[in-house]
This record gives sequence, structure tokens and C-alpha cells, in this order.
Amino acid sequence: MASAAHVFPLFRSAPTPAQIERQELLQELARTRVLTNQAYSSFNHTKDSDLIESYVYEINSLQARYNYLLRRVKELGEQP
Repeated sequence: MASAAHVFPLFRSAPTPAQIERQELLQELARTRVLTNQAYSSFNHTKDSDLIESYVYEINSLQARYNYLLRRVKELGEQP
């Protein structure tokens, strides 16, 4: 039984600033998605009209942030 030899580079090239930014944006996207889910859950479980209004604003804000982050990730992905 022959085993395939794996070649691993001894040194990895340092990530580019664009790669670092993209990774940070992806982490923020994940965090924003969690916060949005929490806001939806809170919205669905409250009966107070002031809190409902607050959660509507929070959800809209988080959705705008998510859209911005997603757009930035896509822009970075298109660069050479």
C-alpha cells in the first residue's frame, strides 16, 4: 500500500492587508448575524410597545451594518 507524500511549505507567506481585512470583516459578519438573531428573538418575546419599537430600530440598524459588511467582503473578493 503506497501512501501519498504530503508536501508542506516550511514558511507561509504573511497575509496581505486585504486578506486581514477580509478575515476581520467575516468575523464581524458572524457577530452581526448573532446580534440580529438575538434582537429578533427579543422582539418576538416582548409585549411592551416601547421595547418593540426599540427592537425594530435595532434590527434595522443591524441589517444595515450586515449589508455594509457583506458589500465590503464582496469588494475585497473581487480584487486581484
